[in-house]
Amino acid sequence: MLDWPQLRVIVTGGSGFLGNCVCRLLRQRGVADDRLIVVRQADYDLTVQDRVAQMYRDLKPQVVIHLAAEVGGIGANRDHPGRFFYANMSMGLHLIEQARTAGLRKFVHTGTVCAYPKFAEVPFREDDLWNGYPEETNAPYGVAKKALFVMLDGYRREYGLDCAVVVPVNLYGPRDNFDPSTSHVIPALIRKCESARLDAEARRDAVVTCWGTGSASREFLYVEDAAEGIVRAAERIDSPEPINLGTGSEITIRDLVKLIAKLCGFAGRIEWDDSKPDGQPRRCLDTSRARQLLGWEAKTSFEEGLRTTIDWWRGEVG
Repeated sequence: MLDWPQLRVIVTGGSGFLGNCVCRLLRQRGVADDRLIVVRQADYDLTVQDRVAQMYRDLKPQVVIHLAAEVGGIGANRDHPGRFFYANMSMGLHLIEQARTAGLRKFVHTGTVCAYPKFAEVPFREDDLWNGYPEETNAPYGVAKKALFVMLDGYRREYGLDCAVVVPVNLYGPRDNFDPSTSHVIPALIRKCESARLDAEARRDAVVTCWGTGSASREFLYVEDAAEGIVRAAERIDSPEPINLGTGSEITIRDLVKLIAKLCGFAGRIEWDDSKPDGQPRRCLDTSRARQLLGWEAKTSFEEGLRTTIDWWRGEVG
């Protein structure tokens, strides 16, 4: 177990959606504000080796929790495959190498469900991560994040770098990214359904158009549950054995749209644009390793988490 009050901790991406929750938990665990450091791109560009080396010299961390990523939904992954590979690969590469030279006590890496093979057996088990190529639209992002699992394994074996790797499923919750050009499916659908609901109240005819056929399935994890899993991994794990973080249940996109529409109070028409890709056919994680090694499981029911997220978004848009 880490003695948090005695540690200097860097959280990359600490001002973001997941990072805010992780930082709040770390403060609850006893990390003082002057020892909890949120790294921002304006101060240290993590894709540049010299800036990462300077960050370690300036801030002298003992633990790094790496959450920063360049990522988006199917459309963003399709439009920026090169950037997503380069940014995610280079950030992790420089952070891990400089952690070695700085003598870091522990490095925690947050992977992605996009690293799993496109046709992995459901539920996805960590041992199946290398049994095939990821779904094509998000493969550059997924492969970049997964390559860092191998780097951490090598650095653990050669240099003794203590580390942990978690693999969260799709996250959702308040303060998620609701930008229509880069958001993931839940915030995108909430925004569409809320906008359509208001249109329906004004015009009594509104339509929500969704990508694909609706047949693909996804699993979703409430962001605060994910944060608890990440902090527990930092506390309890010293080697890069990937650990899934999820709920162990899946829902089709078609049923997800119906549920969000109901919770938003949208009763209009839902259309499907099957010229757009569905993405990976199914996603659902086996979370038994997290229960065994971390004593962790998701606590927030899906409808409860969706209601909280919808209420937050309504407060943001007035």
